Amino acid sequence: MDDSESQHQRHELVNRALESIRPAMAADAGGIDLVSVEGGVVTVRLVGTCLHCPSAALTMKVGVEQTLKEQFAWIRSVQRVQ
Repeated sequence: MDDSESQHQRHELVNRALESIRPAMAADAGGIDLVSVEGGVVTVRLVGTCLHCPSAALTMKVGVEQTLKEQFAWIRSVQRVQ
């Protein structure tokens, strides 16, 4: 398996893991999109009401980052882009 295949697999794994988070975000008319997985850094974009929610930082740290790190030891950080 070459590096591009590995990156693609990791992208798919993280995207599937985000499926467990999406229903809670959708309940408040928000959501999350996976932008990229490069090395141990996952980049996501919050959408809908999550974009401007005062709890977005908490959602990112506790809801998203903690959930992903518990599932994948290779994730070092989760970053948010606009």
